Amino acid sequence: MIPFNKPHITGKEIDYINDALLSGKISGNGIYTKKCHDFFKLNYGFEKCLLTQSCTDALEMAAILCNIQPGDEVIVPSYTFVSTANAFSLRGAKIVFADSLPNHPNIDHDKIEELITSKTKVIVPVHYAGNACNMPKIMDLAKRYNIFVVEDAAQAFDANFLNNDDTHQSLGTFGHLATFSFHETKNIISGEGGMLVINDSALFERSEIIWEKGTNRTAFYRGEVDKYGWVDIGSSFLPSEVTAAFLFAQLEASHHIQLKRKEIWERYSKELSDWLIENGFAFHDIPKYSDNNAHMFFILAKNISVRDMFIKKLKEKGILSVFHYQSLHKSLFMRNNNDNNCYNSDRYSQCLIRLPIYAGLTYEEQSFIIKTIKNLNFH
Repeated sequence: MIPFNKPHITGKEIDYINDALLSGKISGNGIYTKKCHDFFKLNYGFEKCLLTQSCTDALEMAAILCNIQPGDEVIVPSYTFVSTANAFSLRGAKIVFADSLPNHPNIDHDKIEELITSKTKVIVPVHYAGNACNMPKIMDLAKRYNIFVVEDAAQAFDANFLNNDDTHQSLGTFGHLATFSFHETKNIISGEGGMLVINDSALFERSEIIWEKGTNRTAFYRGEVDKYGWVDIGSSFLPSEVTAAFLFAQLEASHHIQLKRKEIWERYSKELSDWLIENGFAFHDIPKYSDNNAHMFFILAKNISVRDMFIKKLKEKGILSVFHYQSLHKSLFMRNNNDNNCYNSDRYSQCLIRLPIYAGLTYEEQSFIIKTIKNLNFH
C-alpha cells in the first residue's frame, strides 16, 4: 500500500537526540530549543517564537494571551481542524463560523465583516494547504475593529503571501500571534510538536510565563529575577529537548525536503491536469497572492459519491487517498449552537480528495499513482 503520508527521516535526528541526552538537560528550553527558535527568527523574521508540544498547545496559549473570557466571540472558518475552534471554546468563547472561498477552502475574507459584533475578540484565519489567506484585508479589518488576529499556520511552514510589487512576506508574521504544527503529517516534523509565534511585543513577557506553567522561570534563567514563582495562569506547554533535537535535524534539511515535495506537487499538476478536466474534477486552485509550499495536493470531485468511488478505486490498487475535514458548524458539539450557513465548507467536506505527497515518495510510486488515476473513467 502506498500511504497517504510517510514521515521523512533525515538521518540526523538520532545524532542530535543523543547529543541532547549527553548534555544533561532534556526537560526543555535548552540548547536545541534555542537552535530551533533562532532558525525561525533568522529565516522567517518571526519577532519571537516558542516551541510547544503541539499546534493545539500553541492555539491554547494564544487564547490565553488574547484574554478570552466567557461570552467573547471568535471568528473561525468552519473548514478546519477542531483545535482551531476548541482552543477558544475552552476559555468560554462563542465560536462564530465563517464560510470558505468558492474556489479555495481558505476563509472567505469578504464575508468576515458581516460576522463581527461588539463581542468579537479574535479572527483566526487558517492557511489551508499552506496557501495564504488574504492577510492584508483581514489585518485591515482587525485594525478597524480592534480585534486580535491569530494565524493558524499549522500547514504553512515555508509559505508566503505574495505582494503586488513581487516581494513576499512569511505566513505567520501578519497576525498578533501565529501557530505552527510539526505533527508527522506536516512538511517538517517532530512526531508531535508545534510553535507559537508572537508578533506583538506587548505579549512577549506574558507568553513566556504562560509557556512555563504560569511562572517567570524563563526570566529567572536569564538572571532577570533572583527566584521564580507563580505569577499568572499557564500550563506545561514547552516540549522536551528530545523533541527539539529531532525538529532541528528536520529544519537543517528543510530546503531539500521542500524541493522534493514541490517536485512531486508539480508533477501531479502537470500530468493530471487534462485528466481532471476531462473527468469533471476541479483542480487545486492556489490564490494569486499565495505561493505554494507543497504541503498538500488536493482535487475536488463533483459530489460525495464520486469522491468515495475515487478513493475506493485507488485503495483497491494499493493507493491510499483521503478526504479531509468535516464542517465544524455541523459537528455534534456545535450543530445546536451555530446557525451560520457555510455552503462552501460543506462542499469541500463532501468533495475534496488528497493524494499521497511526502518527501520519500519515489518517482516510480508516483508514476503508478498517476497511471492508476488516468485509467479511471468518470465520464
